[in-house]
Amino acid sequence: MRYARSVPTRQWPIVRAVAVVLIVAGAYGLVRLNRDELVDFAVPRTAAVRFVAHEPLYRPDDGHFQYKYFPAFAQFMVPFTWVSKPIGEVVWFALTAVMAAAFVRLSLIALPDRRLSAKVLVWLTLLLTGKFFVKELAFGQFNLPVGLLLIGALIAAQHGRGLAAGAAIAAGAFVKPYALVLVPWLARTFGWRPFVPFTLVMAAGLLLPAVTYGWDGNLTLLHEWYRTVTDTTAPNLLSADNISFPSMWAKWIGPGPQASTLALGSAVIAVAAGGVVMFRRRQVTEPNYLEAAYFCVLIPLLSPQGWDYVLLLGLPGYMCLVDRWRDLSTGWRAVAVTGFLLTSFLIFDLQRRTLYLYLVRLGASSVGAVLIAACLIRLRWKAVA
Repeated sequence: MRYARSVPTRQWPIVRAVAVVLIVAGAYGLVRLNRDELVDFAVPRTAAVRFVAHEPLYRPDDGHFQYKYFPAFAQFMVPFTWVSKPIGEVVWFALTAVMAAAFVRLSLIALPDRRLSAKVLVWLTLLLTGKFFVKELAFGQFNLPVGLLLIGALIAAQHGRGLAAGAAIAAGAFVKPYALVLVPWLARTFGWRPFVPFTLVMAAGLLLPAVTYGWDGNLTLLHEWYRTVTDTTAPNLLSADNISFPSMWAKWIGPGPQASTLALGSAVIAVAAGGVVMFRRRQVTEPNYLEAAYFCVLIPLLSPQGWDYVLLLGLPGYMCLVDRWRDLSTGWRAVAVTGFLLTSFLIFDLQRRTLYLYLVRLGASSVGAVLIAACLIRLRWKAVA
């Protein structure tokens, strides 16, 4: 099996085409969703304004749009307070479009022993992940920075740079804490050494706000962060866009202790399955891509507030399945197609109200994500990725 090949210079037009498609898709999403602002960009920007003023960041009276990131992220967002909010939105939208193209390109570069041409693989992957890109850009979300840091950790691992991989995963956690889902993969791949820079980056990020708020003030912020995340989980479990294990079980049997227990059990099984995948890593020449892709697909399932568009981070997994399509049996292709339909094409405008709401109540996207993860396990079991 050959190692990951780079993308030749002549394929740069493909990357530019990706950027154009994503910009147009994002612009369409803004119009289609009837948003007056990039709502998810506005939340951390408001927190940055409060950070500069040394004010509390976590406020229950913000309702659904409470700030849920680590305190340090508000500090990183301070540059966006130097310009007006409309200008900041334009800048962030442009940056996310660029990051989207970079994420696709780096996922393509990292894929080992590629079967399909870059052009075919990119367009088919975009077809399957376009829904997630539209929402990401339309809401002004921050999953793409996480995606770049995680794909950067993967590429670092492919080149034997465990220290850089550890630092990248820790940095990603301060954008979105669910970047920590790659910690088991990091430990299995490199042992304890990457946890030196990992720990240093985590400690620096947790302590940095103390410069502004003082030691006690920073501890209060961290406590308020935990309270906000836990207090806002239950009200969001039955949301149509939530595809997490807790949401899936809550939709099936109703919220409560039993649903929580089953969700925890599902999470344990999913992570344990990742352990099985990594156990068979010696069967392939370059194991890191599929393993990292598998855990990234799990992110919206493991996070209690895992919205469907967080599957954007699973793009390497979708790309891997498309590229290895011929290595799947007819039965497993049917499983993959079902997963694609339930995750990529569960759209209100396609199914219309009655069918869409029925599928949402069934937790269809959650099931679809599980099927995608299962297909990745199958690829490793056959030792083709």
